[in-house]
Amino acid sequence: MSDASSQERFETKAIHTGLNWREQTGAVIPPVFLTSTFEYGNAGGFDYTRSGNPNFRNLQEVLASLEGCAHACVFASGVSAITAIVSTLKYGDVVVLEENVYGCTYRLFARVFEKFGIKACYFDLTNTANYAKITELKPALVWIESPTNPLLKVLDIAAISEVAKSVNAPVVVDNTFASSYLQRPVELGATLSLLSTTKYSNGHSDALGGAVCTNSDEWQEKMIFAQKALGLQPSPFDTWLTTRGIKTEAIRMERHNANALALAERLENKPGIRWVRYPFLASHPQHELAKKQMRGGSGLITADLGLSLEQTMAFMEKSRYFTKAESLGGIESLICHPATMTHASVPREVRESVGITDGVVRFSVGIEHVEDLWTDIEAAMGD
Repeated sequence: MSDASSQERFETKAIHTGLNWREQTGAVIPPVFLTSTFEYGNAGGFDYTRSGNPNFRNLQEVLASLEGCAHACVFASGVSAITAIVSTLKYGDVVVLEENVYGCTYRLFARVFEKFGIKACYFDLTNTANYAKITELKPALVWIESPTNPLLKVLDIAAISEVAKSVNAPVVVDNTFASSYLQRPVELGATLSLLSTTKYSNGHSDALGGAVCTNSDEWQEKMIFAQKALGLQPSPFDTWLTTRGIKTEAIRMERHNANALALAERLENKPGIRWVRYPFLASHPQHELAKKQMRGGSGLITADLGLSLEQTMAFMEKSRYFTKAESLGGIESLICHPATMTHASVPREVRESVGITDGVVRFSVGIEHVEDLWTDIEAAMGD
């Protein structure tokens, strides 16, 4: 990008970056390149879509720009992006992870990569005393989420990255819950920023995707190799949809932020609710840190409703606007029961030890009118 374009704001970059391969027709928006193969010797250097496609490159360009880094590599899903990173490890490597990670991340390490001799060690990395585990174990990777899934813990990316740097340990930050609009992990010191672009990047619950963003030329080469060699590439149409969706990410995130904060404040004051977690609530344990490294609290609220499993499930079924479903980050509101849905693959004793009990629900707050959403919550609770 030129010096002038590097000064552009997020909203402008989202709309005016990643518009290549349209010159011959004058198309304002690049088309979908629905081709499996390309004629040899073309100007773009394309040969086979598994190893590259114009739609991939357009999305990679815009994601790198929005994440504030040099490179991005796109994948078929967030889990594909996770797989690409872990595929770079070797037998005997140790990975230090935040104890509250996405259930599929936990499952991949426990049921797939452990068989190949990779050891995963989990710690509460909001506790600075556990930073010593990084220097002690000298891991091949430090793997964190911020905010975490589903408890919305906020981790100090800059501090953890500094500690990891002292032992040459690359830091991976799953930035899915924050989004590129609200947080830029590479600028905070992380080596890799991982996204499930299915979520806030695309924003419309109609396309799967993942991405790994970095300033490292070496890591970008590793990710491109994994994309091709492991068959982790996305579809041209999904990348086109995500490139389209990302153009409205800023305005969507502003509404997600506003709606979620308003609902979190009301939930917190509702009798019977045990606790509510939202990064921009003053009661959040890492509230000040969240304000420092994020420009908004995002669209997710996690709450312990103080109900039994049966009552919790009944509440979810009664909701009109919060559809009971996994995933998050779309324009529509969703509600999820982590213990039986996103984190069902995590053993009960492990789930409950970190606070994922039967009464905990996760709201993905959409961009509907906030008063309609609140009326819906109250009606489902029987008020």
